[in-house]
Amino acid sequence: MDVLKLEPQAGVEACAALVLLHGWGANARDLASLQLMLDLPDYVYFCLDAPLPHPQVPGGKMWYDLDSEAYDGLDQSRAELAAWFDGFEAQTGIPLARTVLAGFSQGGAMTLDVGFRYPFGGLVAMSGYLHDSPALEGKLPPVLLLHGRFDRVVPLQAAQRTRETLMAGGATVDYHEYDMAHEICPLEVAQLRRFALEVVQP
Repeated sequence: MDVLKLEPQAGVEACAALVLLHGWGANARDLASLQLMLDLPDYVYFCLDAPLPHPQVPGGKMWYDLDSEAYDGLDQSRAELAAWFDGFEAQTGIPLARTVLAGFSQGGAMTLDVGFRYPFGGLVAMSGYLHDSPALEGKLPPVLLLHGRFDRVVPLQAAQRTRETLMAGGATVDYHEYDMAHEICPLEVAQLRRFALEVVQP
């Protein structure tokens, strides 16, 4: 899996990590600007490239084919993410408990699909959704759900159903709606920062 790694500023040792999963048709660079916006100076950022090329967007990637009812490619992406996370602590020296996994849109769906299998500090789905009802067992990482009220790509109802499903399964969910479309707004970034600071203790 191709990874864009963004180190902390010079002289600062990373003590936590934020892993970012982009949306359908974007790539690893799409969410890299969050590093400056979030102002978490002792975090190392890992922006992951989805493994599948997007059929219409030059340079774009996808976690699976949204034009396929069977979500073609989902199993491959799950397997590649799992292999990467299995070796994460050994490769980075950062505990998963001090790592936040976050994704936008299709990347948010992948966050909720794979994230509960690992002891992450927290999971964040921005404009995301559930593929199905995940297996929720044992101690679950807290979840932050952020969604636009005017989202025509992933309807708001999908976020509300996600909240209800996760809470019914015993997850702790922090849920916020914003007056925006299918995008990331400054208020959302501020909430993501607060969440990261809450779930990853000093």
